[in-house]
Amino acid sequence: MGFDVGKVELHCEKNNTAHNTNDISVNRLIVRRGQSFLVTFDFHGPFRSTTDLLELTVETGPQPSEALGTRSVFGLPEGRWKRSSWKVKVHQGSGLPAGSITLDITSPADAPVGEYSLSVKTNATASVGSSLGKLLLLFNPWCQEDSVHLPEEEERQEYVMREQGLVYKGSEKYIGSMAWDFGQFEDDIVDICLKLLDVNPKCLSDPAKDFSARCNPIYVSRVVSAMINANDDRGVLMGRWDGQYDGGMSPTHWNGSVEVLRRWLKYGGNPVKYGQCWVFAAVMCTVLRCLGIPCRVVTNFQSAHDTDKNLTIDNFFSDYGVRPKKSPDSVWNYHVWVEAWMTRPDLSAGSLYDGWQAVDPTPQEKSTGVYCCGPAPVKAILQGHVDLKYDVPFVFAEVNADLVTWMVFADGSKKKISTDSVSVGQNISTKAVGSDKRVDITANYKHAEGTEKERAVYNQAVKRVNIPEDNSNGIHDGKPGVSMKIVELTKPISGKDIDLKLVLNNNDSVTRKLVINVNVQAMRYNGIPSSQIQTELKEQKLLPNQDLTIPIHIPFSVYGEKMRESNSIKVSAVVTDKDNSGAVYITEKDLVSQSPLLTIKAIGSELQYSDMMAEVVFDNPLSEGLRDCFITVTGSGLLTGTMEARTPLIKQGQRLCVKIPFTPYRPGPKKLVVGFNCDQFRDIKASCNVYIKPSPVLSPHCCRM
Repeated sequence: MGFDVGKVELHCEKNNTAHNTNDISVNRLIVRRGQSFLVTFDFHGPFRSTTDLLELTVETGPQPSEALGTRSVFGLPEGRWKRSSWKVKVHQGSGLPAGSITLDITSPADAPVGEYSLSVKTNATASVGSSLGKLLLLFNPWCQEDSVHLPEEEERQEYVMREQGLVYKGSEKYIGSMAWDFGQFEDDIVDICLKLLDVNPKCLSDPAKDFSARCNPIYVSRVVSAMINANDDRGVLMGRWDGQYDGGMSPTHWNGSVEVLRRWLKYGGNPVKYGQCWVFAAVMCTVLRCLGIPCRVVTNFQSAHDTDKNLTIDNFFSDYGVRPKKSPDSVWNYHVWVEAWMTRPDLSAGSLYDGWQAVDPTPQEKSTGVYCCGPAPVKAILQGHVDLKYDVPFVFAEVNADLVTWMVFADGSKKKISTDSVSVGQNISTKAVGSDKRVDITANYKHAEGTEKERAVYNQAVKRVNIPEDNSNGIHDGKPGVSMKIVELTKPISGKDIDLKLVLNNNDSVTRKLVINVNVQAMRYNGIPSSQIQTELKEQKLLPNQDLTIPIHIPFSVYGEKMRESNSIKVSAVVTDKDNSGAVYITEKDLVSQSPLLTIKAIGSELQYSDMMAEVVFDNPLSEGLRDCFITVTGSGLLTGTMEARTPLIKQGQRLCVKIPFTPYRPGPKKLVVGFNCDQFRDIKASCNVYIKPSPVLSPHCCRM
């Protein structure tokens, strides 16, 4: 015979705090798999846990079933449901039999993540139970049995709990960082993340199977990789790299993920315009951290895009410098992806490939028919095991492809100038744990350039993808005798002229008559020229065993306007010997101009729920006015949304000072992030760290049924 259940207490605040989800909410039950949580039942009369029936049911997704792991029935008396995947026991110290009982409920450490319904029956003859409401179940890096378990607490705080971070951009010689607001604990973000899973094509095709597969971080990370881009699904972001951003925002506009994800939801799952690699990666980092998968953003400088899967990149020159793109292959100044932490039992019975996995949501190449990439084990990339899942050859090429340079002549013929096995994959970077320092993780991806081990791994990778070996090694000039380099004379600063010099050295006893072509182009970060800045052609004699210096002057008045939607300047020199047409020498240098100084600081008591002020300062460095200026400020835990301030004109030499009030609502380490744009400058970013102390008085929270 059944009995009546009175009040049910889900202990949302207590449970969520114990499960490290209270930053998401304390008003709804959000727990992590493999870890117990408390539920208290009040009954109308005494309850005997050894004899009375208390049957609980959890279900997720359509057509839930115990076979798929999306349904479980369990309860009291203990021992009645021995085969149930979810477990329950009476909480130690629970008041029995006085009509109240507190239970410890534990999901399996491999349960599917997502939203579950929870119901209770106290009568075996009842066809359905009484609803107790919903709970959200997330991955659990704190649980040793969970496949995303991360052993170190400092790393869990950084890669799961940290709401802000740094994304590295620029070039291998000009590494800069920009702050990014991940905001994974902001209101509605967890629901948006689950919505993202619900509208993925695999779920729409077979929802029962998809909900069941959400137990596996390999599957989930692959789905999220596909859903962050909108190339073949209802994904979040539409990519664009041509500098034309009509109908949307330039990728440089974004300071954080929250605005992007909320726009996607607001407009019915239509893609947000526009993103590029760092936006795709940072938004994916938000989603994975929110779901409980440890994640970090990684930048690879001199990143290869190998379209034909031969582990080499072809680079073409003509006598006037970089040609319009002749090959689908390219080398990007930098490329950004994420690493997600998980085990890989699908690849090895042991732990050989466990740990960090490269996952890339930028739509570059299809993987099993879908624009996604990874998870590719970083350990497999290091060892050249390119025959493993997923997309290891593509990521291996990004960090370790050989670069082959060709000279293309007027008649269409071409000559191989050099093979460079060193340049691709430089200064692979991520933010340090617990600080804003940059950590170089190149050694995780490849052995030191120039070593026998590095070449052995490369050659093994070539064999595994069945490509004929190229026995060349290192950098080989087409013709010895002349060496040259481009040297900076002044540090490139946006708003100022740039001065360099081309230095040529004749290494032998022959006087050479040289045709020297210096070409300057504005470049997009993905290695594609956006516009011509200037070119200079001259003939010079290079005397035996002498140096020749040629100045290169690039006025801001010439390059400034052409850099608004470009990321760098490529200066290249192509030199031919008039007396030996086969002697060709090439050098190039990528320049990334330092932006004018933008600052932001927090003013006031750094206390939760106290009134504070963000002060933004920018000085106009030009001898003319700046028009159509606007500032955006974000900061999860500090500002509930993106704040904007617009100024139609900043006069020559004028200082702009903007103060924005805010009230911090979540304690801990936070970051204010500001972006500045105008008619002359794009993508100027700054940030400041703020540590918010918890308020001594907080209103009580509970969630009851």
